[in-house]
Formats: sequence, C-alpha cells, structure tokens
Amino acid sequence: MGLQVPNLSGARTRRALKVALLGMTMLVLAGCSEADTHQIKNLAMPDRASAQGPYTYELWKWAWVAAMATGIIVWGLIFYAVVKFRRRSDDEVPRQTRYNLPLEVFYTIAPVLMCVVFFFHTVRVQDEMTKMVPDPDLTIEVMGQQWTWTFNHGIGEQNTDATGEPAANGEPADFAYDEYVYTSGTARDIPTLVLPVDETIQFNLHSPDVIHSFGVPAFLTKLDVIPGRVNKLQVTPTVEGTYAGKCYELCGVSHSRMLFNVEVVSQADYEAYLADLAEQGNTSQLPVLGGSFVNEQAGLDANSEGHSE
Repeated sequence: MGLQVPNLSGARTRRALKVALLGMTMLVLAGCSEADTHQIKNLAMPDRASAQGPYTYELWKWAWVAAMATGIIVWGLIFYAVVKFRRRSDDEVPRQTRYNLPLEVFYTIAPVLMCVVFFFHTVRVQDEMTKMVPDPDLTIEVMGQQWTWTFNHGIGEQNTDATGEPAANGEPADFAYDEYVYTSGTARDIPTLVLPVDETIQFNLHSPDVIHSFGVPAFLTKLDVIPGRVNKLQVTPTVEGTYAGKCYELCGVSHSRMLFNVEVVSQADYEAYLADLAEQGNTSQLPVLGGSFVNEQAGLDANSEGHSE
C-alpha cells in the first residue's frame, strides 16, 4: 500500500509558501558580502567621485524607478486579466471585443509621454555632462593609441587666444601650454593619470589610429576619442583616491590592454608629481600625440598581437 500525501488547506499552503520565500530571501541576503550590499544600494553604480557624477546617477536611479513602476503596473494588469477572465467551465466562451477605444488611446499616448519624459531628463543630464567652462583650471592632452594611453600635463606658461582667454582647443597651433611633461603606458605597464582634487580639468582627446573611448567609471562620464578631431571633456574630481580607467570602445584585437589608473591627489602632491616627471626627463615643448610614436612602445614588435601597422 503506497503512502498518500495529505492535502494541504489553502491557509497551510500559503503559510508554507511564505516560509519558503522567507528562507530563500534570508539565504540570498546571507550570501551577500558588504561589497555586494554596497553595490545594491548604489544600484550597481560606482561611488560618485566627480562633480558631474551625481547627474548621471540620478538619471540612472529614476530610470530604474520608472521601469519598476511600469513593470508593476503591467504585471498587475496581467495577473488581473488572468484571474478576472479565467475560464470557469469547459463550455464557457469569453465575451469577444473587437476594440476598446479608450484603452487603445491610453496605450498609444502613455508610451509617447514616457519617451518624452525620458528624453527631457536625458538631454538635461547630457547638457551638464558636456558643459564646457571657458577657463578650466588645467588642460591635459590625452592620446588614446593602440594599445595604451599617453597623458600630457602642461608645466610651462599658459597660452592665450586672441581674446585673452586660455587656449585649450588642443589643435596643433592652439595648445594650452608652451611646455609639457608626459607619461605613457606600454604593452606591459598600465599608465597612471594623476589629477588634482577639486580642480576643473579639461581633457583634449586625440587618436592617431582608430576610435577609442576615454572613461573613468567613478567619474560616471566618458567620451569617444576620434581620429582627425579633438573631442573635449571637462571633469571636476571631488574625492581623493585611486580609480580605474579604460577604453569603452572596441578598438581592435588588444582592446583589453587599453587600461589606465587614476590617482586623485592634493594640489601639492600633483605639483610634486609633475616635478618628478620633469626630473625623469619626460619633457616636451609640444604634447606627445602619436605619429611614429605609436609604433615605438616596448613590447610591441612587428609580430606581436595588437601591433599597430
């Protein structure tokens, strides 16, 4: 005689489901480390380390809120329809409706309004991220090359344009300074970009080969680096520390090498860093921006993966 499983009443079934759900929730939370919990609170975004970062984070956060609200409404309507209009007998045929004008108007207008709201806030944040002040505290010429980065810091007198404003266009005849120190990575060494805290920094982005993308996740902003033009990005670091930077554009077979570190330091430490680069002999009257230099990195011989032809 086989064993029979007793039937659970509705109340007992619901109680068992609640206990199982609670147990699963506790099990998942127990497996979360402190870092995981921090990531959940940040909605999987890094801590903001720039004056521009909160704008991106707020857009990201409220987009999630809007998406979850939309999802809850849609799920609620689905479950409502499943319960309300379920078949109650085998010979029952639901009432057939060819169209419902109010409903059709709603699901046409509502998505349009949602897109308008998202577009408005996206443009507002985009304007903040791409805003350029005419007199940044310093200008750094950045070269993204296959397969590393070169950072040029001005140490000489600051050049001015015809209106007397600091020259910061990054064009060959319009560099911001008359002398530079630079640091460059190699195939074996990841370069470090040192920045002073609470200073508005303009990055003039150059590429001698293909399209790259310059970004620091903690700054919550990035910009493409395009051959033949100088893109400009302004960032104000607000928190001292060490951060990771990378290329966000698939730029070839060794794209994964396009990494760099960022150190945000005090003004005194930044000036000491520039003096150290000058003492090492990494000086140039003009910023190092490519040309034959892209083929002279240590570790990239003609037969190596990612060699720049």
